[in-house]
Amino acid sequence: MWLSLTGLVAVIILLIIISAFFSGAETAPTAAAEARMRQLVKRKGNRQAERVEALQTKREQLISTILIGNNAVNIMASALATSAAIALIGDSGVAIATLVMTFIIVLFAEVLPKSYALNHADKLSLRIALPVQIVVWILTPLTWLLNVLVIKLMRPDNLGDTSREEELRGLIDLHNQDTDAEGRETGAMLSSVLDLGEISVEEIMTHRASVTAINADDDPEDILRFVLKSPHTRHPVYAGKPENIVGVLHVKALLRAIEENSSRDISGLSITDIATEPYFVPETTQLFAQLQAFRKRREHFAIVIDEYGDLRGIVTLEDILEEIVGEIDDEHDEGLPEVKPQADGSYIVDGSVTLRDLNRILSLELPDEKAATLAGLIIYESRHIPAIGQEFRFHGLRFRIRNRAGNQLTSIRLWLSEPASETPPERNKKD
Repeated sequence: MWLSLTGLVAVIILLIIISAFFSGAETAPTAAAEARMRQLVKRKGNRQAERVEALQTKREQLISTILIGNNAVNIMASALATSAAIALIGDSGVAIATLVMTFIIVLFAEVLPKSYALNHADKLSLRIALPVQIVVWILTPLTWLLNVLVIKLMRPDNLGDTSREEELRGLIDLHNQDTDAEGRETGAMLSSVLDLGEISVEEIMTHRASVTAINADDDPEDILRFVLKSPHTRHPVYAGKPENIVGVLHVKALLRAIEENSSRDISGLSITDIATEPYFVPETTQLFAQLQAFRKRREHFAIVIDEYGDLRGIVTLEDILEEIVGEIDDEHDEGLPEVKPQADGSYIVDGSVTLRDLNRILSLELPDEKAATLAGLIIYESRHIPAIGQEFRFHGLRFRIRNRAGNQLTSIRLWLSEPASETPPERNKKD
């Protein structure tokens, strides 16, 4: 009897050791650094690292196999311990065996092995990679059968790209919390890249009211003087009316045409012949798609139109890049005079400033779903076209209309520290 009990105890101890192995095998490969394993494979040709990579690429199969083996071993150990306890002390041994085995399994077969595997993931995963692969290979048929049953019964949701994007955003947020200012700027750029798929061309384009187009019928000398004074290298060309865009004139193309004219007489130049064919894009196009289109077509400039084919504005490659890296100023840029800080802490803001630029410059969170510019937001919130001197409070800010041209709000004073109120007050004050 004692020999049989001794044998049972030995088997139970062996099963607990196997359970501890399964617990470590579940934790170590999944917690091992994928980048380090890749380097070991690439630089040293480490065979064990290759096995770890193979296990990491099939995480679901690995975890399913380990769970099957671990649960089978734990159940067998508990059953043998119960049999031994009953043989020693009778029916009351069931409760004692349950308590003792629960303690032993939790401590020695779960907590300790998993803690060790988590703290020594790389080293342990390299050591156990081969036996784990053998176990996975042996239990593959049973794992496949159970996975089929789970899929049939549970019908798990497949979130796909959405879940991966959320994971990336979460990692970027965690990175921003534990880094310096330079690291946070890098994180903001990465977040901006992910945002490209959610922002439309309409939100960043230069509105047609601010676009300086060239009349194809103007005198070529006047056009030359205009483009030489302009800070831009590309200009839309229209015929008849400004909405009728017939081409895009590049400064280099104009100068090249003048150079090729031996007489240097530009009065006979045809601007429409020099201009390239315009590239039209819908205002609803997402920035990521537009960026890809610019790369594919080798274009830097596009004419934005609405669903009716009417001109809305222009968008450039630089506009999209600025959504990622922030404002890009070269030697010809005039900066952002539209947002001018004042001595009292307020700002004089041009009504045409986009909300995305204003949010970026002043670190605000003004909504840009219903309006693209500050003037548009004020009109949307007030439900009318304000008069000069009227004041509004919304989104925690205070606004005063300084000037308007017709129905267009051209100048607005903005205070950042004004508390929001439920009903925006309106007052007639002069600046």
